[in-house]
Amino acid sequence: MWLRVSCDLVFDIEISTPFILMLRPRSGAQQWVERDEFKISPNLQVIECTDGYGNLCQRLVAPPGNFSIYTAADVKTSEFLDVDFGAPFIEIQNLPNDVLCYLLPSRYCESDRFNDLAMSIAGNQLPGFNQVAAIENWLRNTISFIPGSSDIPISAIEVNQKQSGVCRDLAHLGIALCRSLSIPARMVVGYLYQLYPMDMHAWFEAYIGGRWYTFDATQIGPKGGYVAVGYGLDAADVAVFNQFGPAVYPIQQIIKVEQIENRV
Repeated sequence: MWLRVSCDLVFDIEISTPFILMLRPRSGAQQWVERDEFKISPNLQVIECTDGYGNLCQRLVAPPGNFSIYTAADVKTSEFLDVDFGAPFIEIQNLPNDVLCYLLPSRYCESDRFNDLAMSIAGNQLPGFNQVAAIENWLRNTISFIPGSSDIPISAIEVNQKQSGVCRDLAHLGIALCRSLSIPARMVVGYLYQLYPMDMHAWFEAYIGGRWYTFDATQIGPKGGYVAVGYGLDAADVAVFNQFGPAVYPIQQIIKVEQIENRV
C-alpha cells in the first residue's frame, strides 16, 4: 500500500534552542520512500547527519518565537506484516556484527532482570519466532494498553510493575523479554495507518531467521501499514525531537497517515 505520512509541529521558543530532529523516514527492506519534504519556519540552516543506528537526523538552532516544522513523505509499505512461525533462533556466534548491540541491556530495557519471566512465557516454545510471538501475545493479554497515559518513558521493570502503559512502554517490556532469551530486539518509532487515536507510534522488531520481524502488542493481529522513522536500543535513541536547554513542548502537533489511492 502507498501511504502519505506527515508531522506538523509548532513550538514557542523563549531562547535560542538547539534541536536534533529525527523526522525523515528512509528506504529499507520493508518500505520505499518515493518522495519526502521538509519545511521549517523561520528558514534556518539545517545540517543533516546519520546517527549510529542509520537514522536520518537534522541539527539546527531555533531562534526565539514561533518555530514550526513540517515533514511529509509518500511511502510504499506492506498491507500485511510478515509472519513466519518456525523461523529459527540465530546462535550468537552467527549474528551480524551490527545486530550484536541489540542483545544488551539498555536504559529502558533491563533485559538482565527478566530471564525467569521470559522463560515462564516462552520457555516451552520453539526457539526463535515462536518465542517472540508468545511474548507479544502475553503482552497483549497482560499489559493494558492505555493511549495517552504517560508522556515520559518508563523502563521495562516499571511497565511490568504497573501492568499498563502506552505503545512505547509495551515495546520496552517486549524488547527486554526478547533480549533475556538472547534474541536481538530493537525499538522502532514511526507511523501506523488507521491508528486510533492518531499519533506517532512505537513498536519493536526482533532478529530471527536472518532478518528483522515486526511485533506490536497494541494491535489485534498482524496488520500492516507501518512506516518506520527511527530505530534504536530503546526510547532514548528514537525521540522524533531532542532539544537542549530549558524544556519546550509543541504547542501544536498534527500527525496524519492517509492511504494514497490509485497507486500501483
